[in-house]
Amino acid sequence: MNKKLIIVILLLLFGQKLFFAQTENQSPEVKVIARAQEDRILIRWVLNTPVSWRKGNRYGYTLERYTISRNRKTLPSPEKLIIGQDFKPLPMMEWENIAETSDNGAIMAQALWGETFVVEGGSGLASIINRAEEQQQRFAFGLYAADQNFEIAQKAGLGYIDTSVKPNEKYLYKVISNIPESELKTKEGGVFIGIIDYEPLPEPVDFVGVFQDGATLLSWNSKLLKNTYNSYIVERSEEGGVFKQLDDIPYATINKEKKENIRTIYIDSITNNQSYMYRIKGISSFGEVGPVSNVVVGEGKKVLKYVPRLKTKNIKSDSEVELTWDFPEEGNDDITGFTLKRSETDRGAYKPVVYNIPSTARKISYDKLRTTNYFKITAIGKNNNQRDSFSMLVQPIDSIPPEKPIGLEGKVDSTGVVELKWTSNTEEDLMGYRIYRGNLKNEEFSQLTQSPHKNYTFRDTVKVKSLNSKVYYRIIAVDQRYNMSEPSEILELIKPDIIPPTSPVFKSYEIIDGIVHLEWANSSSEDVEAHYIYRKAKEDPNWNLVFQSPKFKNENYQDKNVEEGKYYSYTILARDINGLESAPAPPISLIIPNTTLKPSVKGFYGSVNTYDKTILLSWRSKNEDVSSFELFRAVNDQPSSLYKVLPAGTKRFSDAGLTINSTYKYIIRAVFYDGTYSKYSTIEVKY
Repeated sequence: MNKKLIIVILLLLFGQKLFFAQTENQSPEVKVIARAQEDRILIRWVLNTPVSWRKGNRYGYTLERYTISRNRKTLPSPEKLIIGQDFKPLPMMEWENIAETSDNGAIMAQALWGETFVVEGGSGLASIINRAEEQQQRFAFGLYAADQNFEIAQKAGLGYIDTSVKPNEKYLYKVISNIPESELKTKEGGVFIGIIDYEPLPEPVDFVGVFQDGATLLSWNSKLLKNTYNSYIVERSEEGGVFKQLDDIPYATINKEKKENIRTIYIDSITNNQSYMYRIKGISSFGEVGPVSNVVVGEGKKVLKYVPRLKTKNIKSDSEVELTWDFPEEGNDDITGFTLKRSETDRGAYKPVVYNIPSTARKISYDKLRTTNYFKITAIGKNNNQRDSFSMLVQPIDSIPPEKPIGLEGKVDSTGVVELKWTSNTEEDLMGYRIYRGNLKNEEFSQLTQSPHKNYTFRDTVKVKSLNSKVYYRIIAVDQRYNMSEPSEILELIKPDIIPPTSPVFKSYEIIDGIVHLEWANSSSEDVEAHYIYRKAKEDPNWNLVFQSPKFKNENYQDKNVEEGKYYSYTILARDINGLESAPAPPISLIIPNTTLKPSVKGFYGSVNTYDKTILLSWRSKNEDVSSFELFRAVNDQPSSLYKVLPAGTKRFSDAGLTINSTYKYIIRAVFYDGTYSKYSTIEVKY
């Protein structure tokens, strides 16, 4: 093997950035990838550690194929096919011719069969690789060569092209290491694929170019397609000519950092003031070249040697400043002059405000100052290239506050969202507004905005279900010097009423002469419009309104429209100005007594029985509605009192235990089942 050739190739690679996976602390396992093409399937594999890779080169690999599905239906039992049982690298003698015609073949040959794998010379990344273990070097560069050339991967026993595939079938490819388990235990690998999985290679993503003085910085997003492309071809066209590949070998990246880079960077040397076009193509792990990227076009420009530097500022008035700057006199011949630029912010867009300042000038006055001004002085080169100074802040003294905000208005919707708007202030240095809110008009308002609000509309939210039916707002304008205006007029907003009033309650009731007297306590809610009394007889299906009382009026009511002996229920509720009703008060129920007296008991008579020493009372009653008789008695001048209650149907009563020479007065009345009474019947008996 030509050792000098191998060293040259490796040094060329060190001039690029290569990428290979870190394999430390991994268990030996066969890693398999595959790619479907229109009529074939390409398979690649490798053991994932340096030690297992070297042993795999000695013992080889077995490749099996299992047909899993056909015509989109899973087979009851997979169909097994052993494609090969001894995939190994070609013998050492065959690699010499391969190494003479292929750089990647030379790398693989040296990794497989070279006596040593130590590269002399180089610096930076090369020296890091040189210090690494030889076994790791062989493994890393062997994988790189296989990645760059699929034909070399096949010759190294790490790849296969299966052409005996059918478009209506899908397969499981299994790769098994032939290393004896007694020597090293390895895990098999596999991949599931079919021709139906074929997809065209994608275009490289986010390809951009930055044209500088004598160089072009190209970059693209390689992380997004890292599983598709492992290297790229960079092509360049000069002055609209034919695109030509910039390097003899594809451009790849090695990353010794644990953190993976998102973008790949490529730097190309160019001639200034000449147009260049660039494009790239990706190369897959199977040697396929993908479609070209978008084209970036540009040209390099000579950078001015000197940069101006703003030196002093002399504020002459609220509107004028004088600026001075430094710029080497020897640079005057390289520029056409200067331009003064201004911006509202340090990082904002700087716009030219003074043009065509002579190249010999070092001082300029500007008389259109605003509250805050950032300036840059720009040197204009003869090739229209420019160099900007660092910015300088100029702020004239400002103690004048903004005008008092006007036109504040708003509304509150049913969910409590408040929409405020007002007339925008016209001051150029206005920073924004501070918004304040209060629950009471005379209380101290709380600030809603942490920093000045830049718009002239504002959205707030309030609790609709609260004891406060109103909410208050006012705003203050603030300029960029934090001068504050007078507060705006207070805006009073009425919250939508979704809270019903509190319920009134009955305090007492009584029935006098057949009239129902009701007394209640009104609802405590302030927005009550009226109170409503409803009545329902026992046989009525619905409540009926019998009385309406305005707010805080008539806390009593007399219901005369009732019938004796009937059962009634009463309730009361309050209704506010928005039509919301309180819950009805707990009802009261009552019976209207019958107050009309019926005819007195007939034939009420009393006689003295001297033999028995009693007074015998008798009467007549044929009314079947009588439930009992009430007998009252008075002795001499004493008042009468209830003496006996006698059952219905009783017609006689014998009164004993009497006192001689006494006058007894007897009163009787009938009590009926409906609660009514008869008139009294009275007699007097001397004993």
